Amino acid sequence: MTLTIHHLQTSRSQRILWLLEELGVPYELRVYQRDPRTRLAPAELKAVHPLGKSPVITDGAAVVAESGAIIEYLAETHGAQTPAELSHLEPARGTPEHRQCRFWMHYAEGSLMNWLVMKLVFDTIPHQPMPFFVRPVARALCAKVQQRLIGPNVQTALAFMEAHLARHRWFAGEHLTMADFQMSFAVEAALMRSGNEAAWPHLLAYRQRMRERPAYQRALQKGGPVVMGR
Repeated sequence: MTLTIHHLQTSRSQRILWLLEELGVPYELRVYQRDPRTRLAPAELKAVHPLGKSPVITDGAAVVAESGAIIEYLAETHGAQTPAELSHLEPARGTPEHRQCRFWMHYAEGSLMNWLVMKLVFDTIPHQPMPFFVRPVARALCAKVQQRLIGPNVQTALAFMEAHLARHRWFAGEHLTMADFQMSFAVEAALMRSGNEAAWPHLLAYRQRMRERPAYQRALQKGGPVVMGR
């Protein structure tokens, strides 16, 4: 049976599309649209997986959710047939590259995306419908949380990634690995919400290397934009 990716527009599932395009694995793409008002995933995704979230893939009887688990599953099931350029998709265990790969695989969702999602939420709240007398309070509260909590943590994350990419071409070293697919969405989102992309030249160069890859471009053509604005 054909592998199917259940893809939600402007979501983390874009990273799975990129990996599938790089691997050259045949797949069926099913695209789901967000609710135009709430921006949430549609109820149809719950018919695929109880969490109703994307990304999720179906491969025969297997249903796999969560970006990191999907990336590992695809590397395990299709890694032996990868093109030579992807021979380091999962670095050899016990090597520095493997340790770096494992770290960034966890960092993307375990640390970085938490702050980026919080920033998106607190950027959005003041623009939501509410009584006019509440809006100044909401705006002031969100600004304070952004200034004291979210902003400093986002800047720390950007500086951390910038310093790492000043010494490494890809996140685990000189070769493209699972970590780069996992980090791709986070890098796009972090730069969009950085406030000043030009302040992070190594992150910009990394993003450009991703975007120049034909497989990444095909994934964009099929799946649409990676991240949404406010």
